[in-house]
Amino acid sequence: MPPATPTANTTANPGPAARPSGLRSFARFGLLRLLGRSERTMAWLVSDPRSNSEQMLVLPRTQSADSAAAQRWAQGIRKASRLQHPQIAPVVEIGLHEGWPFALYDPSNLSTLTDRLGSEGLAPADAVPLMSQALEGLAYAHEAGVAHHDLQPYLMLVSDQGALCLVGLEVALDEPGVGTLGRGLSGVESGALRVQRLAAERDVLALGLILYQSVAGPPALEENDIGRAISRMPPEGQEIVRLPWATLRPIPDVLRAIINRATDRQERQRYRSARTLARALEGWLQSEENSGTGPLALLLDRLGTVGLLPSAPGSAERAARLALMDRKRTNELAAVVIDDLALAFELLRAVNAAQVRGAQVAGNGPVLTVRRAIAMLGLEGVRRCALALRAWPGPLQEAPALELGRLIDRCKRAGRVAVALRPAGYDAEVVYLLTLLQNLGRLVVQYHFADESMQIRRLMQPAPAERPGEAEQPGMAEDAAALTVLGVDIESVGLAIAKRWGFDEAVLHIIRRLPLSATVHSAQCDDDLLRAAASCANEVVDVQALPAAQQAGALHKVVVRYAKLLHLTTRDIQAAVHGAASMSTSEALLAGTTPATPAAGHAPDAAKAVS
Repeated sequence: MPPATPTANTTANPGPAARPSGLRSFARFGLLRLLGRSERTMAWLVSDPRSNSEQMLVLPRTQSADSAAAQRWAQGIRKASRLQHPQIAPVVEIGLHEGWPFALYDPSNLSTLTDRLGSEGLAPADAVPLMSQALEGLAYAHEAGVAHHDLQPYLMLVSDQGALCLVGLEVALDEPGVGTLGRGLSGVESGALRVQRLAAERDVLALGLILYQSVAGPPALEENDIGRAISRMPPEGQEIVRLPWATLRPIPDVLRAIINRATDRQERQRYRSARTLARALEGWLQSEENSGTGPLALLLDRLGTVGLLPSAPGSAERAARLALMDRKRTNELAAVVIDDLALAFELLRAVNAAQVRGAQVAGNGPVLTVRRAIAMLGLEGVRRCALALRAWPGPLQEAPALELGRLIDRCKRAGRVAVALRPAGYDAEVVYLLTLLQNLGRLVVQYHFADESMQIRRLMQPAPAERPGEAEQPGMAEDAAALTVLGVDIESVGLAIAKRWGFDEAVLHIIRRLPLSATVHSAQCDDDLLRAAASCANEVVDVQALPAAQQAGALHKVVVRYAKLLHLTTRDIQAAVHGAASMSTSEALLAGTTPATPAAGHAPDAAKAVS
């Protein structure tokens, strides 16, 4: 067996090279203090007479089963020792003593995360930067084909300045099933790549549990050994790990959502890689610090290089040609612009930008129609906007481009439904564009964060029942999924862009979709009515994306929700859906220009005030 806990008091440190009387030894090392142990590894602070210093000794809890296992261990630890990264501690020495393999590290001026956490943990603002560093080191190791296999707080060293490095990569010996999270290896998936992928996923889950302990104080499941906690969680066990609501320090809701996803009972909901969890934590941290390097800042920076959205195939060139022609073709130009989301948004951005609004439309409010934007920018301005757009599909690969195309079609359909459902007297084009703007964040995330968007959609999907007779597990709500992937919700992305364009609080209020949990009351002003009309149309189109068996019930809920405020019936909504499917955008807007009687209590020019 490896060295046991020393029988003498080891808290005192008589000197770096001294070997206190009565302490046990391992090879040439004097064992000073047990830093931590799990079922798979243990770590000691030792005195090393060779270097006349204190070192950190890490070794597995069991001996190699045979020479082949010893050779595999040596290959793995040597591969890990070649990694050079600020968040990975360098290996000082690799050795074998009486059948026990070991690795030696220099812990100078560092303490273990176990010591740093104590029994109360850390404030979230202090814990997250440490975990982000650990994830950077893990991601680097995983991409080099190296896993940790037994990530524990005592195998993470922290400096007084808050720098963290990982210790003990590949030290744990191979064990059947460990690193597979309980899933058997068979068929085409039994290769080394799958073993490595599963080991990496286990490392990420372990980090999630350490993050849990870092902010909650007590470890998850009251289990100090992270590996044992994992074995008690699905699929190997039945225990559920979620942060308690009563904690010593308040945990922000977004961070709580990220941690709960990292330790979710459903494997498919957890973070698959260290990079994705790191991005979520970084997004939360930067949004909290408002330091300009979070996902919103990254997005705003990307707008200058790849644009907000790519132009629909051929439309930008056609708009540029029309802008060179006779002014009598302005209506034809407006029809081209309104049918291309990228070009329509670009015109709204240009005309609402601070310098344009301040110079030309001071005091007249935001511009929310393409017709007025064209009149204000002039044909040459429209041509410049069209030629500045990236051609479809921009930097996207085929699959995410197809997904973006489907999303754009869905948003346009919602806009046409909104035109049909709008209260009498409201400008059709304003209602159409406001409905699109309620989807601005969704569109931009799909274009600029395609991989993260795919993760969000996956988290929103229900999971099949784990046992016969049980109901399927519901997926996450969109905002909750986005928070755990990006560290920011979808709506905040759209609002950040709208603010950048210069929209005022009235428009920002309208383009916030009504929460599904909120009761729809009577409108206090025209802005509330516009917001409700756009939200209703978007919910109607969301219903169409549900399985056929669920659509009738979901549509009934939408009708009940908006019937009183918008004076709608099921027949009205069905007619609007049919019209949206059979008409183009320009046809829907043309049909919407027919004069209508204003709804009681609402001025017919209310929408024109913001157009």
